Amino acid sequence: MTMNHEVVDATDPHLWLEDVDGEAALDWVRARNAVAMRELEATPGFAALQARLLSILDSDARIPIPEQHAGHLYNFWRDAANPRGLWRRTTAEAYRTPDPAWDVVLDLDALGRQEEENWVWKGASVLPPGDERALVLLSRGGADAVVVREFDLRTKRFVEDGFVLPESKCQVSWRTRDELFVGTDFGPGSLTTSGYPRIVKSWRRGTDLASAPTLAEGEATHVTCYGIRYHARGFERDFVVRVLTFYSAEVFWLRDGAMLRLDKPDSAVARQHREWLMLSLRDDWQVGDAAYAAGSLLACRFDDFIAGKRDFHVLFAPTPTTSLAGWSSTRGHVLIGTLEDVKSRLCAWRFADGALHGTPLPGLPALGSVGATPVDADDGDDYWLTVTDYLTPTSLCRGTVGGGPAEALKALPALFDASGLAVEQRFVASADGTRIPYFLVARRDLRRDGGTPTLLVGYGGFEVPMLPGYHASVGAAWLERGGAYAVANIRGGGEYGPRWHQAATRQGRMRCYDDFAAVARDLSARGIAAPRRLGIMGGSNGGLLVGNMATLFPELFGAVVCQVPLLDMRRYHKLLAGASWMGEYGNPDDPADWAFMRRWSPYHNLRREARYPRILFTTSTRDDRVHPGHARKMAARMEELGHDMLFFENTEGGHGGAADNVQAARMGALAFAFLWRQLGG
Repeated sequence: MTMNHEVVDATDPHLWLEDVDGEAALDWVRARNAVAMRELEATPGFAALQARLLSILDSDARIPIPEQHAGHLYNFWRDAANPRGLWRRTTAEAYRTPDPAWDVVLDLDALGRQEEENWVWKGASVLPPGDERALVLLSRGGADAVVVREFDLRTKRFVEDGFVLPESKCQVSWRTRDELFVGTDFGPGSLTTSGYPRIVKSWRRGTDLASAPTLAEGEATHVTCYGIRYHARGFERDFVVRVLTFYSAEVFWLRDGAMLRLDKPDSAVARQHREWLMLSLRDDWQVGDAAYAAGSLLACRFDDFIAGKRDFHVLFAPTPTTSLAGWSSTRGHVLIGTLEDVKSRLCAWRFADGALHGTPLPGLPALGSVGATPVDADDGDDYWLTVTDYLTPTSLCRGTVGGGPAEALKALPALFDASGLAVEQRFVASADGTRIPYFLVARRDLRRDGGTPTLLVGYGGFEVPMLPGYHASVGAAWLERGGAYAVANIRGGGEYGPRWHQAATRQGRMRCYDDFAAVARDLSARGIAAPRRLGIMGGSNGGLLVGNMATLFPELFGAVVCQVPLLDMRRYHKLLAGASWMGEYGNPDDPADWAFMRRWSPYHNLRREARYPRILFTTSTRDDRVHPGHARKMAARMEELGHDMLFFENTEGGHGGAADNVQAARMGALAFAFLWRQLGG
């Protein structure tokens, strides 16, 4: 592969497009939006596709995923009548019925009309252990920055003279009913270079936030600093966390007015489970004569750990084909999810008689994804279980550890026709010989002539795995039409734990692109899709992935959908939250780092003489995580060099790209219409 790139002028002639709300930049956006909409809306069947996707998103048959607080099950719900959504609750008994009666706690559409704001729900933090107060997080247009307001769950009203924080990328949590941990924009110098709080205060009800005592501070170059309380009855403890990089943090126990630093590796994730300190390792750790591998989950009694003892129980240790997917806890058990060659497994562990006892949870699929979360982590051993795969509609069950198979409570109906489809898992060798798994969903009678329009997706970053799941929009918009769908489990993700992730960070970054290229070549070699029939789609770090595939391996693809992407790796750390990701990518201000980053900065790798697959760029004006300037500048640079592309920017939506189901359906229809126009003809 040649690397004879046409260099972008050091002054970057497209910097003006980084002015998010600048009138000239928005005029540029509006002009390109009009071109994209004119072409794609004219695609035969576009209106029907958009309506079909909206019907899926608004379907009353969706599972209302519950969250229990003091006997009530809470759920946030959007549909056609409530596009911004309802925060609502019901009882556990009612939830078991086919059509529960829901009590509306907060109507976001009504609130938006009343306050003349385009509020988007960003969640709520309920004061443990009960059903009394919550901190409601509201975003204007879907941005990460939120307004925080205290809400009374009994009167279903915002608390007069209650806790309120103005719009910011804040860190806030309950300490007691009358005290919060707060990190926010306290004025000049109070934020990190990533745009997050570097100061955490303890704010008491009825006092001025500005006068609240400071508990801890981080450095400007850290990611953030925050406080948090572990609320389990009888085991309450307060902690301050200094997040040094995306993958390292110092944890301090607040004890008797002092901060006691936990003696752990900075890269290890520490959490409390009742009397236990749990450590999830990102790096190998030698403790005395004992060696623990990266990817392990360890447990030690908290008091023993503070006293200097290091008697760890190993709840999970990785193997070459297994990794820790995550863990949660009921009152008496630790629920551990693992992956074995990207297939989910679950086990419940308990401590008894000085030993660990493990029980596999029953009723799990051979191929698919499962997840277990406690119903109430402080009361009992009940858990929620979700089960999903590419062709089987997702189901929600409720079980009790040791009580046999979980009871099925809710299940999606079939939202697309999966008859004649099959799922298989394949493995292919990357450029360096590493075995890369991928899933393929296609018709059993697929003709192996390379003519099937095929969509390949991936992510390859931040230790995030790409797991099987029931994606009704993909089924309705792509599989039903005769397309095939492939999911690449490339390095940089979390499919095989920290080692899989770390292999493709910083100077190893090209490995994830080589992996993705290997999957693309395998699809072609097996007669699934010739390059002109193979399209790719990815968002955020996945947008960086497909941007690089288009610029480094253009011969392998026929179309690209690049969503809310990073693309200018020379300036990414100067834009919004970008500085927090230097542990993943590197620091382009360091010449040694830029030497390897330059190779996979799509904005800098565009060449006039190259032949690129056609690209649709999508982004959001309200994305305050990945700057819309990445997509804007890349599109402008392609235009400048004479390359054909489309660009569409949603005015709302934040990093998710859409603020409600109507917008999400439109964005989905644009993407799938574009892909079928390019690949299906």
